[in-house]
Amino acid sequence: MSSENTKNMKTILFARVSSREQEDTGYSLPSQEKLLGDYAQKKGFEVARKFAIAESACGKNQRKTFNEMLSYVKKNNIKVIVCEKVDRLTRNLKDAVFVNEWINGNTEREVHFVKEGCVLNKDSKSNEKFIWNIKISVAQYYIDNLSEEVKKGQAEKIRQGWLPTKPPLGYKTVGEKGHKIHIVDKEKAGLIKKMFTQYSGGGYSIKKLGQTIYEEGLRTRGNNKLAKSRVGELLSDPFYYGKIRWNNKIYEGKQEPLVSKELFDNVQQVLKSKTTPKYRKHFYLFKGSIKCKECGGKITWEKQKGITYGHCNHYRDCSQRVWVKEPELETQISKKFENLRIKNQRIADWIRRELKKSHKDEINYHSSTLNELKQRHEQIQKRLDRLYDDKLDERIDKDFYDRKFQQYSEEKDVITGSMEKHSNTGNKHFELGINIFDLAQRAKEIFQKANLEEKRQLIGLISDNLSLDGSRLSFTYSKPFEVLFEAVKFTNSSKIAKLAKTQKQIFEPSVFPVNINKNRVLHPEFAELLRG
Repeated sequence: MSSENTKNMKTILFARVSSREQEDTGYSLPSQEKLLGDYAQKKGFEVARKFAIAESACGKNQRKTFNEMLSYVKKNNIKVIVCEKVDRLTRNLKDAVFVNEWINGNTEREVHFVKEGCVLNKDSKSNEKFIWNIKISVAQYYIDNLSEEVKKGQAEKIRQGWLPTKPPLGYKTVGEKGHKIHIVDKEKAGLIKKMFTQYSGGGYSIKKLGQTIYEEGLRTRGNNKLAKSRVGELLSDPFYYGKIRWNNKIYEGKQEPLVSKELFDNVQQVLKSKTTPKYRKHFYLFKGSIKCKECGGKITWEKQKGITYGHCNHYRDCSQRVWVKEPELETQISKKFENLRIKNQRIADWIRRELKKSHKDEINYHSSTLNELKQRHEQIQKRLDRLYDDKLDERIDKDFYDRKFQQYSEEKDVITGSMEKHSNTGNKHFELGINIFDLAQRAKEIFQKANLEEKRQLIGLISDNLSLDGSRLSFTYSKPFEVLFEAVKFTNSSKIAKLAKTQKQIFEPSVFPVNINKNRVLHPEFAELLRG
């Protein structure tokens, strides 16, 4: 094409940088664009647009940019594409086909490769097209080989127990290139743990949880709010309990877990549950928890002039016509919570003290079992280490390694789960008894200071069968609190209170305990509470 014909001909510039090393050695996008721009000016081309693919672009975005470029030249009848070299324009045979189709569609269309001093068009000689095809094949080989090496490096990284990419929120990467590991990010780890704990209770929707943790300070690495989908991904990531998920397979990780396997599994059950709460714009304290005493229908809640009212929906020809204010029901339920409190502080302190003494044998059992499991865990880890060394020294083949690695890993997971269970349940009954007792003693105080969600959880924990008869709220205590209520009612009776004042030792236990191997919550260690 003569210089007269090329004058003012529109062209596009296409630049690509494939690695950070290329940028560092002077092959940056601005350098390429300047080279291509100077070439276009020398040839008398009018630059209509520039397209560039940065080294940080993923394969999907690179493909998108390439397709945008082809669409643009077709739509705007661009006749010339200018790029640095063949492998800057395309690196696979599929894209090369599109370029060939574009060139062969019009004799005026050309691709100029500046550094190679080559111009490709429909009338190019056969040897020029042959060289073009060879260079495309070489570029394809380079990409395939690079992909193969990357996958090998990723597989090796995973076998060493580390994720070959950025870790999820709650962790950060440290170390030099080739020796990077993941450690806990102390600024975010606490909020991640809280996110799992809150969601495991079943009182949060994904959307509401995302809003809650955002208000408490959890942000993305770009300092933005977590999207709803991202919150769900984090809650499903086994990385948080010490595993690595890669290509839909689970591997053993060396990172410090942020949550236990038990908590993670609880969260997965809530995620899959059909009863997981949905996000609601209007969220009332007693919504869905109180029925009408007369007809059994759910109480409806609505806000009028800033005040929340509850009333029967009358779907079953109910005669109830009373609208009750939410604060009035709060007052009633606070009084019910007060009925769980032991008024005599000396008796309350004695019960708490005896609960703490009551599970020594059980604690010893869990401790000894835990030690045995730890020894077994160390043996399995040594086998895994020897297995890996044998693979590196080529004493075993890949199939044998993969089979034994999976076997030992599964056995290690079982042992790890048992260790967590014994660690968590060694004091579980003891802690549950103490927690129920302490909660009962402070239920009213906690309820009055709690936020809306905490109040709903407390009501659900302590009460069952809430019903509304006119403006009067009634309910039964849940099973553990019903047992405690009966004991508290007896302890708070006027007769016992009088005895407690006159006989300070009346509540001391008998000398000899019974059934020292018991483990039921709030089950007494002594046959009789009162002497005589």
